[in-house]
Amino acid sequence: MKRALLLGGAALALCSTLVVAQDAPESLLPPGFDNPAPAPAPSAPRPSASAAPVAGATSSPVVQPLPGETAPAIALPGKLPSIEQIEAMTPDEIDELLGLKPKFDIPPAARRSMAQVGVIDRAEGGMPANALAKQPASLVRAALKGSKGPVVSRWGHILLRRTLASRLAAPEGMSPVEFAALRAAVLNDLGESAIARALVQGVDTANYDAALTDAAFDAYIGTADLLGICPATRLHGGIRKDPQWQMAVAICDAYAGEGNSAKRELDKALSRGIAPRIDILLAQRFAGAAGDGRGAVTIEWDDVAELNPWRFALANALGMDIPEKLARNETPYYLRSAAIAPMLPLAQRAEAVDIAGGDGILSSEAMVDLYSQIYADDEVTGDTALRATRLREAYVAEAAEDRLAALRDVWGGSTPDYGRLVLTAYAAARIPASEDLAGDAAPLLASMLAAGLDGNAMRWGRVVKEGTTAWGLLTLAQPVRRNPVATAAVESFIDDDASANQRKSRFLVAGLAGLGRLDPGAAGQLSGTLGVDLSRQTRWSRMIDKAAEVNNPVLVSLLAGLGMQGTGWDKMTARHLYHIVSALNRVGLKAEARMIAAEAVARG
Repeated sequence: MKRALLLGGAALALCSTLVVAQDAPESLLPPGFDNPAPAPAPSAPRPSASAAPVAGATSSPVVQPLPGETAPAIALPGKLPSIEQIEAMTPDEIDELLGLKPKFDIPPAARRSMAQVGVIDRAEGGMPANALAKQPASLVRAALKGSKGPVVSRWGHILLRRTLASRLAAPEGMSPVEFAALRAAVLNDLGESAIARALVQGVDTANYDAALTDAAFDAYIGTADLLGICPATRLHGGIRKDPQWQMAVAICDAYAGEGNSAKRELDKALSRGIAPRIDILLAQRFAGAAGDGRGAVTIEWDDVAELNPWRFALANALGMDIPEKLARNETPYYLRSAAIAPMLPLAQRAEAVDIAGGDGILSSEAMVDLYSQIYADDEVTGDTALRATRLREAYVAEAAEDRLAALRDVWGGSTPDYGRLVLTAYAAARIPASEDLAGDAAPLLASMLAAGLDGNAMRWGRVVKEGTTAWGLLTLAQPVRRNPVATAAVESFIDDDASANQRKSRFLVAGLAGLGRLDPGAAGQLSGTLGVDLSRQTRWSRMIDKAAEVNNPVLVSLLAGLGMQGTGWDKMTARHLYHIVSALNRVGLKAEARMIAAEAVARG
């Protein structure tokens, strides 16, 4: 995380000022419509020469230039290749040779504007469209390039995804294509390949540059949608030279009806060994599915030591089982991809939804939907089927104690995986607030707040004891609070905190201070007791504070995502949490600020 912050901070230092974002109305007229160019002076039409009809020939339409125009000349290359060379060429190479390859694959009237690119409009919950329009490009570029990989917070992930997917105008000094490419790349790194794919599909393929092509290719690989990249291979076939791109071009040729050319190119790739044999064989099998099925390809995994995204995507697209020895070593990348892959068996997806739910890729409702299908499928057995049964009992059992017992079984231990807490959020909300059940209040509240059910969580306020973990969660998640939190109550929490390095206590103090729920003096005293200096500044903290001062929620969200880089809450500091929660709270993202602070204590 330090390396990411230093990388982002070096570029952030280039920007000395921020500009208040404005979401001003824009003209709905196309460019130039309200100031049309003067019409050219009329000129007398010149007749065009045409060939005289041949006697006895049947009448047919004649294509000729309009009056006043000349027919375009086709410039042939100076040195034509031989017949043998032409026969060995692909159709794309022939089109390129003759200059017939179109730049655009859609008519002018259907081409989309690049003024605002994104998936979610503001009316649908997106961010203000012009929030970054007047911001320096170097600052936005640094924040996006510095975001590499997942963030520690589920709610931080959800906020960052919404920001990246919003329909936004590019910052001043940055092209819309670069802006789209940077956002799509971050979405891919977050495991949000489906959202990245939707984002790149909002840009006409003819406008792609190398960076946007790379981001699009990664998004299509991440969703096992190999054919989605085909428009880019047709229009920008030479933009990349790597083996995977060459194989993708051949696959797209096969599905465009050019099976012989595709087979020739993949056979050539296999003979030359441009990529590992398994990668080329999978490409041949996928390309062969476009034809008549002749020349079947046998896939053997015996000598394959590891997975890569290409193998994972093609195997899933072909409906092939990945050997157990490779599946056992799946990294979070493959688990995140498997969780949203509809072609995979339910049991295999269930093994992946815990990490996807904990990360924020899947909602609690989506996880429950998956387990509902598992419950209805008699072919799914073992622990997965038992978990689905117990999840159902957590909803329908008559006694609250029985529902709570079912929840404990789903959580599976004294320290439940956070993904399981997300799964059970709505079932936990059905448990009545009772002093008899107060011993389980902390995991119940953490489960509810994982899905944002703060209204249900607040019912436990009259039950939980001051100074406990459950009390700390409610104090942070409370929608509105008029009085500061008592210092003695926080001190009681600190005294009972058994977390490593008193991380929960540090996060509690940082969260309360960021939300303005502690007196400044008390915040300084408590943070000093815990050895935390919330007032210490860095380039990153100064930038996110300045973005909050000018009330720019998009910039605050991007910088918050940069500050939450990491694979676990042990990589997060209380000082970073304080600046993130404070900045979000000041720009109107109060719900996100509260949920991130509560999640920090729950997972600390």
